Amino acid sequence: MVTEITQGIKVSVETEYQPSYSSPSQYHYVFTYKITIENQSEFTIQLLRRHWQIFDAGFNPREVDGEGVVGQQPILEPNQMHHYVSGCNLKSGIGKMVGTYLMERIVDGIRFEVTVPEFHMITPLRLN
Repeated sequence: MVTEITQGIKVSVETEYQPSYSSPSQYHYVFTYKITIENQSEFTIQLLRRHWQIFDAGFNPREVDGEGVVGQQPILEPNQMHHYVSGCNLKSGIGKMVGTYLMERIVDGIRFEVTVPEFHMITPLRLN
């Protein structure tokens, strides 16, 4: 698990290779990642947008932008958490992702970026 805290917002990420959805002979490796967002600040916040950079060894990097996460724009009171699971496919079986969330403080509308820590995706067979 990797963790990063930005302005009182703690983001933790765990990854898992999904062999039953992958097809290495066709250069298709599927990973899931579970993200926990914890509001350790004194303000109620809302997650508005996400931005991802996806690096797949030997291939061009990809970028993904969009509203919310998995179709939601969660609001978190102080000390609340939000969990979600999403996925990423790679062609090489080795890669990483890094990103940011655009958050907004509900009380005054101030927007700020929260860093999602860099996390790696490596198929177990590549570790040998």
